[in-house]
Amino acid sequence: MQRRDTCSEHSLGRGTHRDLLSAYVSYSDSIGDEKSLAYALAKPEKVKKLTREFSQERYGVDILKLEIPINPRFVENIDPDNNGTYAYTREDAKEHYREVAGEAQVPFIYLSAGVSDEIFRASLELAAEAGTPYSGVLCGRATWQSGITAYAEGGKQALTTWLKQQGVQNIEALNAILRQGAQPWWNLYGGKDHLDIVDSFSLKRSLKSESGQ
Repeated sequence: MQRRDTCSEHSLGRGTHRDLLSAYVSYSDSIGDEKSLAYALAKPEKVKKLTREFSQERYGVDILKLEIPINPRFVENIDPDNNGTYAYTREDAKEHYREVAGEAQVPFIYLSAGVSDEIFRASLELAAEAGTPYSGVLCGRATWQSGITAYAEGGKQALTTWLKQQGVQNIEALNAILRQGAQPWWNLYGGKDHLDIVDSFSLKRSLKSESGQ
């Protein structure tokens, strides 16, 4: 497992800091090829361990940005280009989603890892079938990568046209799936009514006053 990047996102209202969104990507030195069948078989357990580890309070992570816990290209009847070699049945894949979600102690969202837009949407539909309580996505390549080809072949105007047409279609299709499957982040804490909303400015001022600063 390798930590790739961390970044701050909009505050969820916990008060003492800007919330930390942290993304992690698994790997294997022994297997190497992350697109291989061997890695597809090993990936669920790796993502499960990663989720368990970085959910610990000592890391201070507020939102986990997780990989899809399986390689969707090796799930039966998802990728039309698959040659018939599978790592999981659809039921196997859904169980992996549930097991990884069970390790999460903080809200989590999914990254796309640069698969095609169609494959990423199919992955999210599978997450919804599994009842996975993910809270959305934060991705670029799956949604926008075809725009690079448009720009390379036709320049700025071709990219602008692609964004207005295919780009918009991609986002609308993704949003439709998220509306059906994604869940509010506060569900993990028992619902919105169980949250304590804190004004971070007032809290900081109160802490300074108590410390005599």
